[in-house]
Amino acid sequence: MPSRKIFREITLSGIIFLMFFSLQTEWAGAEDGHRMWLRYDLVSDPVQLHQYRNLFRDVVAHGSSPTFEVLLEELELGMKGLLGESVRYRASVERPGTLLIGTPDSSDLISSLGLEMKLRELGPEGFLIEQMDVGGVNSTVIAANRDIGLLYGVFELFRRMQTEQDLVGISHQAVPRVQHRVVNHWDNLDRTVERGYAGISLWEWGTLPEYHHPRYREYARFNASIGVNATAINNVNANPLILTDHYLEKVKVLADIFRPYGIRMFLSVNFDSPRRIGGLDTSDPLDPDVRAWWKEQVENVYSYIPDFGGFLVKADSEGQPGPHGYGRDHADGANMLAEALEPYGGIVFWRAFVYDPEQSDRIREAYDEFVPLDGKFMENVILQVKNGPLDFQPREPFSPLFGALPQTNTMIELQVTQEYFGFANHLAYQGPLFEEVLQAETYARGEGSTVARIIDGDLFEYSQTGMAAVINPGTERNWTGHPFVQSSWYAFGRLAWDHSLTAEEIADEWIRMTFTNDVRFVEPVKEMMLISREAGVNYRSPLGLTHLYAQGHHYGPAPWNAQHGSRPDWTAVYYHRADEEGIGFDRTETGSNAVEQYHSPLSEIFGDPNRVPEELLLWFHRVDWDHEMSSGRTLWEELVYKYYEGVEMVRQMQDSWNHLEGLIDEQRFDHVKALLTVQEKDAIRWRDSCVLYFQTFSGMPIPEVYELPKHSLERYIELEQELYIPRF
Repeated sequence: MPSRKIFREITLSGIIFLMFFSLQTEWAGAEDGHRMWLRYDLVSDPVQLHQYRNLFRDVVAHGSSPTFEVLLEELELGMKGLLGESVRYRASVERPGTLLIGTPDSSDLISSLGLEMKLRELGPEGFLIEQMDVGGVNSTVIAANRDIGLLYGVFELFRRMQTEQDLVGISHQAVPRVQHRVVNHWDNLDRTVERGYAGISLWEWGTLPEYHHPRYREYARFNASIGVNATAINNVNANPLILTDHYLEKVKVLADIFRPYGIRMFLSVNFDSPRRIGGLDTSDPLDPDVRAWWKEQVENVYSYIPDFGGFLVKADSEGQPGPHGYGRDHADGANMLAEALEPYGGIVFWRAFVYDPEQSDRIREAYDEFVPLDGKFMENVILQVKNGPLDFQPREPFSPLFGALPQTNTMIELQVTQEYFGFANHLAYQGPLFEEVLQAETYARGEGSTVARIIDGDLFEYSQTGMAAVINPGTERNWTGHPFVQSSWYAFGRLAWDHSLTAEEIADEWIRMTFTNDVRFVEPVKEMMLISREAGVNYRSPLGLTHLYAQGHHYGPAPWNAQHGSRPDWTAVYYHRADEEGIGFDRTETGSNAVEQYHSPLSEIFGDPNRVPEELLLWFHRVDWDHEMSSGRTLWEELVYKYYEGVEMVRQMQDSWNHLEGLIDEQRFDHVKALLTVQEKDAIRWRDSCVLYFQTFSGMPIPEVYELPKHSLERYIELEQELYIPRF
């Protein structure tokens, strides 16, 4: 039955809402990016504004859950902001409104509309928005099976209003493509953030559980607005103390805040926790005492958080402990945790980011370790696989694990935080990268076997599906440092909900919601965003080159790095292998034969230097400097061309942005303008460092049409240390 306390609820929600946003006084003044894509400013198109005011003048909303309460707050915020006037809310069951919101369980009106068949297809999170005649009233109906679906529906309605779309006759149904849409934080308990770049950690461990910072709830709003339904709040390089009561009572508060927004709490755990904090002398996953210890910990976690999602685990990777230390395999380790979580409905995200320092080719490692274990993992385990076989590089081929594990739940891990894309200093919209890997053809079951169809369970009928992204929000006012990093966070959520969307469509939405609907701004900025990833590839690592970064911080170039670290696979020369004869890593049958890990015909295409896409040429092949490219240029000339093209693309972005002055607020315009200046300087440094370094092997001149580097190679090598940027 409909709630009979709707007016009290709306009044109370309004008070809570005003208290919640009392600190956001900047909204009426200068823009600083704090509102991200949920600005809800007055609709600028007078025709659309008139339409919306007519469509939504009378709102009937039925429900009584905590999720419904935040829905009411969002409605009040969005309608007041977008329409510039308050709307009338009613709980009348006799007369419908022009906007009708509810589930069949909460609303007799909704249950009377004959939507049973449509709702049956929507599952627990889907929703529909449909304009129909309801008792003689032309109503826009938002219906779902659960209140979280209604909340997603409200966000979709506001997305369309923010982008000023015609809503007359709307008929839209939406169901998420994957079950687990997860954001991963690499936040440490001391509030440093590994690969963060936007201030210290959001989680104020020192004042939790007593003080609930308003940003916790804002964070949940932003994630819910793009369909994110899970968060792992601590670093995968996990501190075992996260499982202690001292921290669990703090985590509980965050879980309680996130829950109404449909977001489940996950924790990263250290595999060695039984030994580190449990008083045991081993963490062997087959040891009965170890298994019993984990079951006790799981029971304790659920006593704090009844709907706890489960564990995220990094094991036997980069020094993190794991089952290999006890002669066990990944299935042994993951299944031990899955068995403890299974009675509560919890799951294990087991990361497949592993590599052996003794391996002849690092990118082979994950495939070689996990494929023999296919079918040995429990149903509540999902292997979390990075998009490429190396490490979030500007361009990699898709990981061959996608399509190689038909009997093992497999999800994809993407990176929003710009570890290899210039931190918070560079504009590098990741939508094109995400789209590229999701639509990559694996041929696992013939043509049409895209990565997207694998991770959504369509190809192999996985029982658990998901997508994860490493995000970087910190304490900076705009959450992400560079304003445009927000766009990659937004793109992840939209693609996790619906991977058929294009990077261009998502960029268009984000620009309109975050800045303005003025096409004079939207179109050039969209073009900037769509070329920004390729620009970053070109001035860093074109033609399949990779991992040319200074070790540790990963900001600037260091193609000369040979042994700054203790491991060869942490150096640049391990990957490019340049000498007087040529450059590139031979991964064909004459080399590491990593091409064999891909299904035919990709294995043959990647293995042939005349058929492999040129953007991956040096990833799979060692090539002579005078190798002829499709452009007619030699490899050396093409390499130089790409490095210079990358800088010119940044300059093109600068020029486009400079012509937009006055179309948006001054504060964000000036911020991005300054950062593009930084990006141009960095791009030049990358270009000159790499071209001069590789020239020492090719012995060939830089063509006269290009500007010469400003410094010597020796000076650029010195700059690697002078411009060192801390890791965290």
